Amino acid sequence: MPLPLSDRQFEFWRLRRSGFANIRIAGLFQVSRQAVSKALLTMDRKVEETLLEMASANQIDVERMNAEKGILFGRSAPLNVNAIVFVSARRGVQVWYEHEGDCGACPRYAQCIELLWDFADEMGVSLTKTDDPTRMADELFAKLKEIV
Repeated sequence: MPLPLSDRQFEFWRLRRSGFANIRIAGLFQVSRQAVSKALLTMDRKVEETLLEMASANQIDVERMNAEKGILFGRSAPLNVNAIVFVSARRGVQVWYEHEGDCGACPRYAQCIELLWDFADEMGVSLTKTDDPTRMADELFAKLKEIV
């Protein structure tokens, strides 16, 4: 499912999510503030549609969402667990389910650790050093809930 309408629009959105003001984004790209605002409105709509489509496809009931941050919190109806859908500039659209797993025995261990560190970095969230992806995810998503 392609998210960005254009690389430039996505970059505007990513920069705003990182805390850049529209006027600063306009200066970086040598475009008008109005062009940035229009692109961001388009991206917010596209991000919201994408988050809602992913939630629907994964049977996640939406509890709260923030298109500007690219995060949706909900609950998986079939699995009866909390879930988060998020947009990562590096990893695309992701779905994470709250779970307790045997991470050390899982073949996806390194992928999970990298995904969580990357997304925490993108969101400007510092995490306690740990080698347990489940604990990392719990900490990351608890901190994200505070800002969404």
